[in-house]
Amino acid sequence: MIFFINSIMHENKSGIEFAQLKRIELFNANQVDYRLIVRDWDPQLHVATRKSGVPDQQLINMFDYFQNALTIPDAPKYVQDLDFGVGNTHLEEEAQRYLVYSQQNQLLARVNFRGTDKRVTTTELFDGFNNLFRVDHYDSRGFRSLVQWYTPDNKIETEVWPDVTGLPAVEKFYKLGNDGELIDTAWRLTDRTNHKVYMFDTLEELTVRFLDDLNEEFWSPQHPNIFVLDRGHVADWGILHLKKPAYTVNHLHNAHASAQNPMSPIVNNNYEFTLNALDGYDAVVSSTHKQSNDVAQRYQPTAKLFTIPVGVVPDRLLNAERIPVSQRTYGKMIALARIAPEKQLDQLAQAIALVRKEVPEVTLDLYGYADSSNNYQAKRDVQKVIDENNLQDVVTFKGYTDKIDLIENDAMLYGLTSQMEGFNLAIMEGIAHGLVSVTYNVNYGPNEIVEDGINGNVVPYGDIEAFAAATIKILKDPELAQQYSTGAYDSAQRYSKENVWQAWAELLAEADKTWPAKLAAMNYKG
Repeated sequence: MIFFINSIMHENKSGIEFAQLKRIELFNANQVDYRLIVRDWDPQLHVATRKSGVPDQQLINMFDYFQNALTIPDAPKYVQDLDFGVGNTHLEEEAQRYLVYSQQNQLLARVNFRGTDKRVTTTELFDGFNNLFRVDHYDSRGFRSLVQWYTPDNKIETEVWPDVTGLPAVEKFYKLGNDGELIDTAWRLTDRTNHKVYMFDTLEELTVRFLDDLNEEFWSPQHPNIFVLDRGHVADWGILHLKKPAYTVNHLHNAHASAQNPMSPIVNNNYEFTLNALDGYDAVVSSTHKQSNDVAQRYQPTAKLFTIPVGVVPDRLLNAERIPVSQRTYGKMIALARIAPEKQLDQLAQAIALVRKEVPEVTLDLYGYADSSNNYQAKRDVQKVIDENNLQDVVTFKGYTDKIDLIENDAMLYGLTSQMEGFNLAIMEGIAHGLVSVTYNVNYGPNEIVEDGINGNVVPYGDIEAFAAATIKILKDPELAQQYSTGAYDSAQRYSKENVWQAWAELLAEADKTWPAKLAAMNYKG
């Protein structure tokens, strides 16, 4: 079995989640089975994964797994389904919740709900002194998925994830630290099938147990289980400590070090552990040839290196009617990205301010939700550029969107001024829609997807004036703009599903090829 490992899968997704979903589409198209592994608990997980096209049968969440709740029928809970232990209760409705009172008007609970059908999400239970003592969380499918017990001073003391029968499956314990704050101290797993109880000091140790169980459940001496680690902190230590052998893959979704200096001694902290343990993996996947070469030069790993783009351009785009530049909105540049510090969208706005002096028709539409860090500093930085340069009618925050085709078939240009990238699906989608790209020379992805002078321009990193000059040149030369747009459409073929699948097929073949020798080297008898 092939496992794609992540921590989350929310409705608002980051690049890693989009990359996993593109890969899943590819595996489905080639009828190769997989399981999406999501480690962290999320009561709305199945809402997001189903909406993303991942059926429950191909999703394994660690908590669902231990709760025996991988595939269960939907039975949403409503307030009338709940038992508060006393009779003759009455309700008062507030915004998105009910207040539940006893016959003597004693507050028993607050019941929070969502949606027009008012399905229950959590219940907050109170004792006879109006103290909160327990909060029950309900999975979107209807069962009570997490119970949190509170101390008299309103702090979580114990968390219990029950199985579908209501008995404890996973428990997390807390105690007071030296600073007076509660800290987690232990995890307990109750395995009722085998009549055993296990204690773990950390979530990482519990995760190893989970991965061992998966490896055992899908074990075959003929073919290895393949663990693809897409988000390092989830299992970078865990998959190096499996009891049974497997084929382990470390997937680099971002630059491993400074995007401007790949040999810099300071590495991306998300990969610090894995980079120091590369030889513990069987394979390392990078999204671009540039990164694969840099990893090979810097680390010289014994793990086999593969270059596999994280994005796939579907046939419907490769075969779609091409829209000439003359039929697009003249001067419209777009960027699809989180409004986050590393995207440096304030620099993109500064470049547009310079372009506007030469081409008044230029506009910039920013699609993406705002990063909340440092009180939305990144968005405030962009807004400052807008205000200082009177760009209120030029640069527009459009928010998150899924109407990619409509937007990219209308725009003329795609702009990117990121500090670093791992691939950048958005700019790949841009060339597939015939957008002319202007990008900083930034690793990894933009300076490989965008070929300078063929489908756009790559300008020196951080050079706002060069970015503006390249944009102005394109806007003032309709023939050049059309040449680049045609080049964009043509270059998208590199990311066809056939080409990307061929790269994955080579990895799968390598896993099978090396499996007998790996078993023999580990003296594993099966």
